[in-house]
Amino acid sequence: MKRCAFLSMDSLEDFFSYDTLLFEPLKKHGWLAEEVSWRNADVDWDLYDVVVIRSTWDYQDDVEAFLACLQRIEASSAQLQNSLKIVQWNINKRYLNDLQNQGINIVPTLWFDSFLLNEVQASFVHFDSPEVVIKPLVSANADHTYRLTPERLVQQRAQLEAIFANREFMVQPFLTGIIEEGEYSLFFFAGQYSHSILKQPQSGDFRVQEEHGGQLKAVQPNEEMLTASRHCLAALPEDVLYARIDLVRHKNEFSVIEIELIEPSLYFNMDPESPQRFVDAFLEML
Repeated sequence: MKRCAFLSMDSLEDFFSYDTLLFEPLKKHGWLAEEVSWRNADVDWDLYDVVVIRSTWDYQDDVEAFLACLQRIEASSAQLQNSLKIVQWNINKRYLNDLQNQGINIVPTLWFDSFLLNEVQASFVHFDSPEVVIKPLVSANADHTYRLTPERLVQQRAQLEAIFANREFMVQPFLTGIIEEGEYSLFFFAGQYSHSILKQPQSGDFRVQEEHGGQLKAVQPNEEMLTASRHCLAALPEDVLYARIDLVRHKNEFSVIEIELIEPSLYFNMDPESPQRFVDAFLEML
């Protein structure tokens, strides 16, 4: 049998991961899949035919080591999906600026190299918004993401200065649509639409991830959402095995919050046919 490694964390005990739902359909097509930690320096990647980046949800803690791992995989005989090139493009959220320059509608964003209180304070006026969200340009699982009013910004100044002293970050207006409606995720495998979910934060929070109490439900996207997502796919530097496109309604149209091409949860549990669609795409791209 051919061998496939799903690149993962050392432990997924505190996370929701559904990639094992791919194991059986892959086995039916002659593939033996297993989860392998990206932090395991003793792995011989030549033993695998393909390595698929999956639940590496701690990579933001040591980006250089993570990229070094991917470089070793690319240098081996194994095929890496998604590729190192697309990871290098997607790992820093400035890729959203690239998309905007190609006509993609993104959430309005300001970009910063260092934290200066007066510059962040000016963002409230710039966006004409009573609240903003600040987050690192390299992050996962909503780490170091803050929803701020002008008062909370001043109160948390010392903490924010410490976190963002040597870290690039972005500031966006807080979109009430995330609370009132939720965030939509559309999943594409080898460029083909698979399924969608609506993620809604728990009461009192704004983060939609399951680990933060977010609630999920399967939904059918409308044509506007599909069109926006396909424009995103067309703007990518290269074709990808998997993509998750996150959208939120803003001023009566959908804006892109993220395009997740590295380690997005693909929520195979939300659509019983989605594991087979992924496997079909996997076999097609090989």
